[in-house]
Amino acid sequence: MTEAPAADELFYRRAVRRIYLHMLWITIAGSLTAAWQSGWATALGFLIGAAVSAINFRWLHHLADSLDAAAPQPRKGLKLLLPLRYVLFAAAGYVIVKYFKVNILAALVGLFVAVAAVLVEIVYELVYART
Repeated sequence: MTEAPAADELFYRRAVRRIYLHMLWITIAGSLTAAWQSGWATALGFLIGAAVSAINFRWLHHLADSLDAAAPQPRKGLKLLLPLRYVLFAAAGYVIVKYFKVNILAALVGLFVAVAAVLVEIVYELVYART
């Protein structure tokens, strides 16, 4: 009976690792496509949005890991930072768009990189599922 949690933990870790890799490849492909289609400002906007998406996914990943009773509790700073992350991201986005003149639409599209990576992982699991 102790084998099932270990298998579940391994499955979870592999899936999360693949999601991070999917985010990387989607970010590279999206940035190159944006640069080719519309120039550096659009590519930079997409890249910034993708970075914010990856940071948000990482924070949510750490939050999910901290919900495990056996895991060490998250730092106090993380507990405070999680509710304020949208305010921080909005402020950073405003400064980036206002002063660096990047494409706001590309930055908004880049924010969906984590969602796209999770969808790619879902398709991967559906295709390669072993039951």
